[in-house]
Amino acid sequence: MRKINNNSILPCITENVYNMKKLFILIFSILPLLLIAQLKGKVVGITDGDTFKLLTTNNKQVKVRLYGIDCPEKKQDFGSVAKQFLSDQILGKQVKVEEKSIDRYGRTIGMVFTDKHINVNEALLKAGLAWHYVYFDKNNPAWDNLENKAKAAKKGLWSGPNPIEPWNFRKQKKKK
Repeated sequence: MRKINNNSILPCITENVYNMKKLFILIFSILPLLLIAQLKGKVVGITDGDTFKLLTTNNKQVKVRLYGIDCPEKKQDFGSVAKQFLSDQILGKQVKVEEKSIDRYGRTIGMVFTDKHINVNEALLKAGLAWHYVYFDKNNPAWDNLENKAKAAKKGLWSGPNPIEPWNFRKQKKKK
């Protein structure tokens, strides 16, 4: 019977464990990037200031709602301005949507980027045409800052006295 030399096996086992740890770290550092679902396609319709229709590269039509912001409703002040702004930014153009979730209406909720890498969600905040929807995007001080800068500069909906948040406008509308 042959005797095994433990001194020659131990370095091999140690090296294999070390390599497995490296592989494990690599997989879990890349995994979040792979899990971010993305849609790409052409914008074929604008519903309102924060919702549009996307024709994906595999010819599927998807309704997309912009994540983390809420634009004035159609019948509110600046509702049509927000819709026109969104239209000018993306209608007929190629966009990328980083999916965050699907809402109860079946819409894809996402961050939207133009082919020039403009974050459309942020562009609406900067223009003063949207509220940062903190209820759904709690920990984003950068967007709070964008909204506050637009308020201070009295841009868009912040140019008028006492703008009503869309979520409160919808509640008031339901009560009537």
